[in-house]
Amino acid sequence: MRRLLGGALALFSLHASEWPNYGNDPGGMRYSPLKQIHRGNVQRLKVAWTFHTKEYSPEMRNTRTNRVTAFEATPIVVDGVLYFSTPQNRVIALDAESGKELWVYDPQADAAGKRRTNQHRGVAYWPGRAGVPPRILYGNLEARLIALDARTGRPCPDFGNDGYVDLRKGVADNFPKGRYSITSPPTVYKDVVISGSAVQEGPSKGPAGDVRAYDAKTGNLVWQFHTVPRPGEFGHDSWAGDSWKDRSGVNAWSIMTVDAERGIVYLPIGSPAYDFYGGDRHGANLFGNSVVALDAATGKRIWHFQMVHHDVWDYDLPAHPTLVTAKGKPAVAQVTKMGFVFVLDRVTGKPVFPVEERAVPQSRTPGEASSRTQPFPVKPPPLSKLNVERDEITTLSAESRKFCMELFDSLEMRGIFTPWGPRMTLMMPGTLGGATWSGASFDPESNYLFVNANELGGVGLMKEQPEGSPMRYSRSSPWGAYARFADLDGYPCQQPPWGTLNAIDLNTGEIAWRVPLGFLESLESKGLTNTGAPSLGGTIATAGGLVFIAGTGDRRFRAFDVRTGKLLWEGKLPAGGHATPMTYQGRKNGRQYVVIAAGGGGYFSESVADALVAFSLPE
Repeated sequence: MRRLLGGALALFSLHASEWPNYGNDPGGMRYSPLKQIHRGNVQRLKVAWTFHTKEYSPEMRNTRTNRVTAFEATPIVVDGVLYFSTPQNRVIALDAESGKELWVYDPQADAAGKRRTNQHRGVAYWPGRAGVPPRILYGNLEARLIALDARTGRPCPDFGNDGYVDLRKGVADNFPKGRYSITSPPTVYKDVVISGSAVQEGPSKGPAGDVRAYDAKTGNLVWQFHTVPRPGEFGHDSWAGDSWKDRSGVNAWSIMTVDAERGIVYLPIGSPAYDFYGGDRHGANLFGNSVVALDAATGKRIWHFQMVHHDVWDYDLPAHPTLVTAKGKPAVAQVTKMGFVFVLDRVTGKPVFPVEERAVPQSRTPGEASSRTQPFPVKPPPLSKLNVERDEITTLSAESRKFCMELFDSLEMRGIFTPWGPRMTLMMPGTLGGATWSGASFDPESNYLFVNANELGGVGLMKEQPEGSPMRYSRSSPWGAYARFADLDGYPCQQPPWGTLNAIDLNTGEIAWRVPLGFLESLESKGLTNTGAPSLGGTIATAGGLVFIAGTGDRRFRAFDVRTGKLLWEGKLPAGGHATPMTYQGRKNGRQYVVIAAGGGGYFSESVADALVAFSLPE
């Protein structure tokens, strides 16, 4: 085990008390060797400090989504300082032991009018090099890659254009109004910082989703990887005709991870635009919906594995590839919205557990040419339902059951990968089903992979658009473009559990344990507290034998036993914690802290707060 994990364990020996990357180690295991907090004392956890960002109010809504933007950041801790980002894209540094503010960088300080927000998951740390002090690197909603002095929070004048690089240049020049922003922290490998992007899901033509690397000191471009291959590049023939030109989507909007020992960066690539109709892009559409392994120093492709061919379901890869050990091999695990978990050899990309190409339903939408097969992992088993039977419809109330039965009977359903068509269709899982950007964590002692999964279906049909529209067909329904399989109160139409926490044994590929995760507060008064609930925000594992997770809208922060899934502790939060937690040890006082962003809002919480909350054992 020590030989296989190699660089990760070496990193732990250097940073055992800290959390220097989004996933702690560069490979995203989200594991800490700290064990001051353990199975025997976790029930004594108390709030140690709370920091308020002073950003949130119920009226503060994202102008694009009309929802209060969730506080999704996972802080990092280096040299006793905690750094995190906010929905307004501010970066804040705190004393990690007291939660006292050290500095704030505000990119909207001089902006007039209403302050803008978008989801933002964190920042990256670069330790510097000879004569150059450490830096905090992050991208913002203005598509700027910004370098801040880690000591002061001031922009570094020798980086790019007085502290920033304009990421729109070279990928969005022809689409000045096309969406292009950064929602996840970049990835640092040695002296390069690697950035993805959040681009539009429709229409199909727009800014490119290319992944680029920059010199962490100067901001100069080091390499660029075309996520839509150009003529002469590998994979170009997977795009019919000129459909590759100006194609948007196919982007790494989530977190990338690095095998620092081997110099490989792993990209989770999203769907081609438009997400639900591919009549203008016949073919498999590489590198859409693929894990792509690149030489981190040069950007050259080493291998790829496509997990959805010609995506028309918005089944983009939502989470970081997690470096693990599986069946005794160095591997990478990729969770998906389908509820599938693909486990691949880290060096070759070959499946560690078998993957089969199986026939799937074909599209009935004019002009579409869906893939005849899709890849299905034989192991691990799916984490979410791939279908719903009539006897599984909700019994929550007579009214709910009547509505859901009538809806169910009206829908076309041919199993997972049924393309949206001219009839109202049910898809399980839907776009917020399966595993989301919440991702996975890995415990190297048990060899368990921990994944929270949602049981949410989607309903819709393809509606032809007027002549001259940018898209020939668009997904629609009486309840909006992203309608869920739910009753009139928003509760899922199938019986619970509606959300689960899963442990996968990577020695065997089997589910080691599965438990419902959370409940819906609106049903608590009726005594329904073990329904499981949809979640956004993932897990971490610790050497204390614990799995920590918030994620649900019930304003709870929980700790489970790594080996059994038994709930050991539950703490109340001021709002839903729709973020992934982290843990570290104080440099002076030696206390272990567990920190979670609790802002509510987003898809699953009506509660709203502005809190970053740290828990620890009583002194």
